[in-house]
Amino acid sequence: METAATALTFRDAGDVDVDALVALIESAYRGDASRAGWTTEADILQGQRTDPEGVREVLKAPDSRLLTVEQGGRIVACCQLEHRGDAAYFGMFAVSPTLQGAGLGKAVIAEAERQAQATWGVTEMHMTVISVREELIAWYERRGYRRTGRTTPFPYGDERFGIPQRDDLRFELLVKPLA
Repeated sequence: METAATALTFRDAGDVDVDALVALIESAYRGDASRAGWTTEADILQGQRTDPEGVREVLKAPDSRLLTVEQGGRIVACCQLEHRGDAAYFGMFAVSPTLQGAGLGKAVIAEAERQAQATWGVTEMHMTVISVREELIAWYERRGYRRTGRTTPFPYGDERFGIPQRDDLRFELLVKPLA
């Protein structure tokens, strides 16, 4: 069995990766497969997390990259990086559920921060997390991110983001200084 210590290859995603990335993201967040890891949203959201169109939008967006992580020749993690002035936005983060808890996520987020700072000279990393995801927010806090208390509404009624199973969902902005 592979572990997070096995050599990782970081590269920008391309159109050829779309289907594999959709499968990875869905497996990390939705359905029974996601329960193998700890990042599942299956209890708060059903339906899709993303689709090929959503991944292609990230690939085509200006000042955006979809960092893809391979291990042993297969895609095991990914994250979006988007340049936004003095900050970079970190999103679409997914780690294969069977590899979660072994340090892979820590390695990916550290490399994403390094690349955002080196490429764009940003001084902060921003992300939004569903505010009821306390365990996930605590994980990000251990990586140096801080809750801001600034929230935006969850897009209820837009099934591209999933089908909410509760009525108190919103996104909270987390920020980490990089300089």
